[in-house]
Amino acid sequence: MATGYMSVWVGLRFATGGTEFSDSADIARTMSDFDDVCVLLPTFEEAETVGTVVSSFREAGLREILVIDGGSTDGTRDLAREAGARVVVQSGEGKGQAIREAVREHVDARYVLMADADATYDATDAEAMLAPLLEGEAEHVIGDRFADMRPGAMTRLNRIGNRIINGTFRAVHGEEYGDILSGYRAFTRESFLRLTLSADGFGVETEMAVECVKQRVSVAVVPVTYRPRPDGSSTNLHPIRDGGVIFLELYRKAKTNNPLFYFGSVGTISTTAGAIMAAFVLYRWLVFDVGHEIIAVAATGAIILGMQLLVFGVLADMILSLHREQLDRQDRVVEERLASDAGGADAESEPSQSGDTGTDDGLTAESAGN
Repeated sequence: MATGYMSVWVGLRFATGGTEFSDSADIARTMSDFDDVCVLLPTFEEAETVGTVVSSFREAGLREILVIDGGSTDGTRDLAREAGARVVVQSGEGKGQAIREAVREHVDARYVLMADADATYDATDAEAMLAPLLEGEAEHVIGDRFADMRPGAMTRLNRIGNRIINGTFRAVHGEEYGDILSGYRAFTRESFLRLTLSADGFGVETEMAVECVKQRVSVAVVPVTYRPRPDGSSTNLHPIRDGGVIFLELYRKAKTNNPLFYFGSVGTISTTAGAIMAAFVLYRWLVFDVGHEIIAVAATGAIILGMQLLVFGVLADMILSLHREQLDRQDRVVEERLASDAGGADAESEPSQSGDTGTDDGLTAESAGN
């Protein structure tokens, strides 16, 4: 990247406060914009690609690159250092734990650009990823891999699973973030510290997306290129196992973000199962005059439990709605006070300026009289 001003045409889709809109802007960038950016690369057995990835980000103008390694034995750490990265070894296990530890303990920069070290993401997209943060238009940016996915970059099974998970997220949590499983992220360190994260594995991206909704972090979605892994490298992702973990994470996070779905789904299943058992008992009793006392008791218990969960879900949803209304009211009060303080400051500065003008006018008139 050459020094001096550079511009990039960035297509952004913003999702803030439940709304979504499109915007395109010609954004000027200088090399100094990246001085307060840290590139974060979680790694585990990435010797085939980590050197290339680190070098590509340095060529893109990003000087601070942190590799946090999960105990690789293939020389990943040495290759990362040789390419110019700062390397630390994580104290725990899993990608989620690595990200939390890195941002909280090893990153001092205001902005963090996070990517996988498998050479599937393009370092030249870094400028577009950081643009919403540097312009103050968003606190968290997600790179949408589906915008420019190269042939062979994702298997059909993974593609279908991604679509299902994104659709589930949209239905349960009410926001359209395009590609919540993307590992290409940019965010302010301050906004990351507001997120309550606990996932240790590949569920961390899902957890971050849900927490952004819950904590009202402004999110922008930026199209990025997604390429196949280079020949000779292998993925650490297991589609079935990790897909199950991600679905469980979506459901677990719904407890505090969409309690009606969290309790209502189980309540509906329990009530339906109880109703089916009750219908079977009734049919056997009416047609064959055969009683099934144990099944009848189980059916009654399932129906009662299901109804209780449904009622609890409705009540919890009402409480959450009231809480959100209170937060909205507090936000409006803060905004009004800030606007009032700003207006008062402007009003105080106007008389002094007017007085100075009056004095100057008097001197001018006196000079004219003389």
